[in-house]
Amino acid sequence: MLYKYGTYVAHHAKAVLAVSAVGMLAALLLGMGAFGKLKGGGFDDPAAPSSRAQQLIDAHYGGQTNLALLVTARSGDVESPAVAGAGKTLTERLSREPSVANVISFWSTGSPGLRSTDGREALVLAHIAGTDDQVMARAKTLISRYGGNRGPVTIAAGGSAGANVDVTKQVTRSLAIAEAIAVPITLALLVLAFGSVVAALLPLAIGGLAILGTFAELFVLGSLTDVSVFAINLTTALGLGLGIDYALFMVSRFREQLTTGASTEEAVARTVATAGRTIVFSAATVAAALAAMLVFPLYFLRSFGYAGIGVVLIAAVSALVVAPALLSLLGGRINAGRLPWSRAVQSPASPWWGRLAGAAMRHPGRVALPVVALLVLLAVPLSGARFGTPDPGVLRSSTQSRQVSDAASTRFPGNASAPIDVVTNGSVGGVELAGYASRLSQLPGVASVVSSAGTFASGANSGVGNPALGRPDGQRLTIVSTLQSKSAEAQQLVRDVRATPGPAGASVLVGGDDAQFIDTLHALGSRLPLATALVVLTTFVVLFLFTGSVVQPIRALILGSLSLAATLGILTWMFQDGHLSSWLGFTPRPMDMAMTVLLFCITFGLSMDYEVFVFSRIKELHDKGEALDTSVPVGLARTGRIVTTAATLLAVSFFAFATGTVSFLQMFGIGCGLAILIDATLVRGVLVPAAMRVLGRAAWYAPAPLRRLHARISLAEA
Repeated sequence: MLYKYGTYVAHHAKAVLAVSAVGMLAALLLGMGAFGKLKGGGFDDPAAPSSRAQQLIDAHYGGQTNLALLVTARSGDVESPAVAGAGKTLTERLSREPSVANVISFWSTGSPGLRSTDGREALVLAHIAGTDDQVMARAKTLISRYGGNRGPVTIAAGGSAGANVDVTKQVTRSLAIAEAIAVPITLALLVLAFGSVVAALLPLAIGGLAILGTFAELFVLGSLTDVSVFAINLTTALGLGLGIDYALFMVSRFREQLTTGASTEEAVARTVATAGRTIVFSAATVAAALAAMLVFPLYFLRSFGYAGIGVVLIAAVSALVVAPALLSLLGGRINAGRLPWSRAVQSPASPWWGRLAGAAMRHPGRVALPVVALLVLLAVPLSGARFGTPDPGVLRSSTQSRQVSDAASTRFPGNASAPIDVVTNGSVGGVELAGYASRLSQLPGVASVVSSAGTFASGANSGVGNPALGRPDGQRLTIVSTLQSKSAEAQQLVRDVRATPGPAGASVLVGGDDAQFIDTLHALGSRLPLATALVVLTTFVVLFLFTGSVVQPIRALILGSLSLAATLGILTWMFQDGHLSSWLGFTPRPMDMAMTVLLFCITFGLSMDYEVFVFSRIKELHDKGEALDTSVPVGLARTGRIVTTAATLLAVSFFAFATGTVSFLQMFGIGCGLAILIDATLVRGVLVPAAMRVLGRAAWYAPAPLRRLHARISLAEA
């Protein structure tokens, strides 16, 4: 089927390119509106108790605090006349801002929790209403209007709104720098790998088409569902990488066919029948891995699942439609612009990779065991991994919102800027409310509980309450603790609050930063086994259809898991334990769980991508009757160079993220780059040949019913 398709494209190359040009123009027009469709946020489970509590608070109680202004006296303290006057003016002006509510400050309440221990700083807290994008836009305006040096005080902005502004700005700038670094390096490496300018430009052209298609896809998806703004750069990087990978494989096979004396038409047809089949199965394995992200409730991850599947399909279609047509028109001119010192044109195979595979097969234990031991050793730090969610700690210490967060957690008593919020749904009497607030105030780590019935500390009513926290159909209570936010003790306090019996006849929801932290980790952790099972199952099915063996998918899954564990171990050693932190400029912190899941799905998919690339030639030779000692070394010799070239190009794109100033972006880029290189070299070059030798003829085993099934539905080699 693919051979006939390749022949058709060769005969109608100009028509195919004309239709493709129309599609490219349509993608360009659609893609121009992609940025207006994407959203910030998406890191929380909308069905979690903390999210439902936030929805009630935003709807009925003026909203949770998401903006924190740190006011620092330039001389004296916050109670000196000039500073106090500036603080009161700021509080009043902020209260009059549209879409801003629940403005409180040290000067309006006298609360000691809003004054630093040295008396030189004070906090002004507020809620900015609106969607995530509206909050970010409004926060930018407010920061510009009120931030900086303002007479006797200096004002810095933080809170979740301020942090989102800084994270988005830093990520956008970091990705732009990364792309500026990666693209010219990619072009240079392509020219060196192919030994000619024309052959190098064709994969880059296919990668560019994949990017255009990605923008159009994001516009369509953003019109139908929530899509994270972070998807645009990471999916375009993936589209560029896969587009180049697939085109590399097509160009390499086409040039190989030309060296056999085949005509241009025959070379195109054979290339589509062989390399095209590999691309179909490769795209299926990557898409299957990315589809696992659809099970998570966070639209940050779900959007990568939707967008990633589309990117893979766009890259594959570009390679299977446009590349054969261009190859048909170019013919022997594919080698134009040849570098005089390059041997890549004359020799598509790489003898070095063949010799490495031969050595691994002759001495599988001696060669493979040290590699396995190294990967296991690299994976050891993963056993001590702790997981978290994004907060200002992902930013550099010089960033404004990070400085506000650090000040609030280290120089202020309690956590007034990030309290635990409790919302009751239902009518609650004053006596019942006072009793409930009293019980909450006696929990370990609680400094005070503010309610409409009074302010409670250590079980006693210690002051007047806030009438605005009470409604006929519900109540809001604000718990200020003495605990470090997101610490184990703070998480336990949230669990204790949730376990405390609420007022009779009313349901209780607990929100706030620490509650959201617990709920987000639960949403990810509870669905991770299902996502992993889906990745394993779909990968097994696709690889079985590709190889006709039930042993090969198991072998591929084991080796891919070993490579991924080693990568995550290195990342834990770096980003959690703090090694290389001074060099890369990040603050050690728990592993970002959402980014770890994203990294798992993408790198596992790419691992199977290279598995299909390498194994396609081994299977082709096996199907022709070649012995194991021949099919594996020769197959690796013919694919080793192209796989390592593709891996290096994609790794460069990801490693460029290390120049960023947001730690989770650095972690993602370095992790993807390391996983790709480990898989393309140690796994494909050493462990695959060694495993094939150990397995022997059993490597191709499948039960008789499955063999018959494979014969009926498999897309066979030409």
